[in-house]
Amino acid sequence: MPTFPPFLRRRDLLTLPCLLAGQPGTAAEPNVVRMPRHVSMPDPQLAYVRRIIELALRRSGVRREIRFVNLDMTQGRTLVELATGSSPVDLMWTMTDRQRESGGLLPVRIPIDRGLLGWRLLLVRRAELDAWAQVAGLEELRGRLAGQGHDWPDTTILRANGLQVGTSSDYDALFRMLAAGRIDYFPRSILEIDAEVARNLHPELAIAPDLMLHYPAAAYLFVGPHRPQLAADLLGGLEAAVTDGSFQRLHREFYGAVLNAHPVSPGRVIKLRNPLLPPETPLKRRELWLQPGEAP
Repeated sequence: MPTFPPFLRRRDLLTLPCLLAGQPGTAAEPNVVRMPRHVSMPDPQLAYVRRIIELALRRSGVRREIRFVNLDMTQGRTLVELATGSSPVDLMWTMTDRQRESGGLLPVRIPIDRGLLGWRLLLVRRAELDAWAQVAGLEELRGRLAGQGHDWPDTTILRANGLQVGTSSDYDALFRMLAAGRIDYFPRSILEIDAEVARNLHPELAIAPDLMLHYPAAAYLFVGPHRPQLAADLLGGLEAAVTDGSFQRLHREFYGAVLNAHPVSPGRVIKLRNPLLPPETPLKRRELWLQPGEAP
């Protein structure tokens, strides 16, 4: 009988067989890496993550085929399935927290985002840009309602800092909620927000001028417990890529222009604490981290 992680609820156990039915390749194939492609939530980092995985495998000296598996479920449900060891995918990438690192998943502790998921620009209503230009501190944010995914670690982080948060399980609904005035702002990673604005689905929304939230955070590759050798290969390959600089060069290829476009403005960064950050996070390894505007 498998041991399920503590965040796997009874209703997840009841529905898990239905969710896995008909999914391709649920048995482990040592020469294949199955990556999720969420059809209901576009991921602007998908191409980058694929290249990171290819780089790590190449630097570790192993050859594996990468396959995409289309999924239509929340981030939390994907993690639940992955932690059982019977998921249709072998890994996923997401922000780390204590629960995710203790729930049966295998974290590859190299921040593939270089810590930039913790640097947040604020998507707001364009008509209110002048008012947002006057916001400079945490107290001024506490009277406004943020929007976040209901199962995102960011929701807990914002609330732990005394901020009000409205949630949804539907990613696209958060943009509609903001446009309709049901939330006041939608914090988005500096790595995500430009691609989201470029979709132009809600032209009435815009980025608040210069204002940033920052909390220490790291996005890792999380591997299912059924693929320990894959996790070891990814870690060894990423460490080698950090040492020879190919990791940093790949990150710069994808995100250098974005970082230069959004430099830190003195006095316009609101710092938050992250109570979910695991103690194993390699914060002291300076070569792994960046901040906006810094040479990648």
